[in-house]
Amino acid sequence: MRRIDLEAQLEQHHEAAFGWALSCCDRDRPMAEDVLQATYLKVLDGRAVFRERSSFKTWLFAVIRRTAAEQRRRRAILRFVPLARLEGRVERRSTAPDPEAVLVSTERTAQLVAALDKLPSRQREVLHLVFYQELSVAESAEVLGVSVGTARTHYERGKSRLRTLLEEPERS
Repeated sequence: MRRIDLEAQLEQHHEAAFGWALSCCDRDRPMAEDVLQATYLKVLDGRAVFRERSSFKTWLFAVIRRTAAEQRRRRAILRFVPLARLEGRVERRSTAPDPEAVLVSTERTAQLVAALDKLPSRQREVLHLVFYQELSVAESAEVLGVSVGTARTHYERGKSRLRTLLEEPERS
């Protein structure tokens, strides 16, 4: 795929890609931004190559997921680096309103987020891909690197558990 075509595809899927990156990064916005930037660099410099075995979106989401896992491993290693080595590192802050903070502002959304956090990660990932990213269960399986049957099982169990969690009265 030509670079101009790649750029157009990345631009077309940017909003959904950022949502998936947020999910892969446990809603850590700075980490999601870093993951997305690293993903785009991989795509544009040819380290991640789209071979047209799936849709571009499915392939891109798989690259984002792998990049997020790499970032988590890298951050785990950095915890052991002495702070003196990190001197001079500048923290950048976005001045734009945080879309997630706006989203979580409603009570029902906050309940949904809390319930999603109680699900096992694989169930949460499949539900996110199907409901927020509008991928099929089969495409979600491809993104996650599991069989369709496994993804379907996580999807059904996740929906069932989420329904139960949302119906439970809040405990004080």
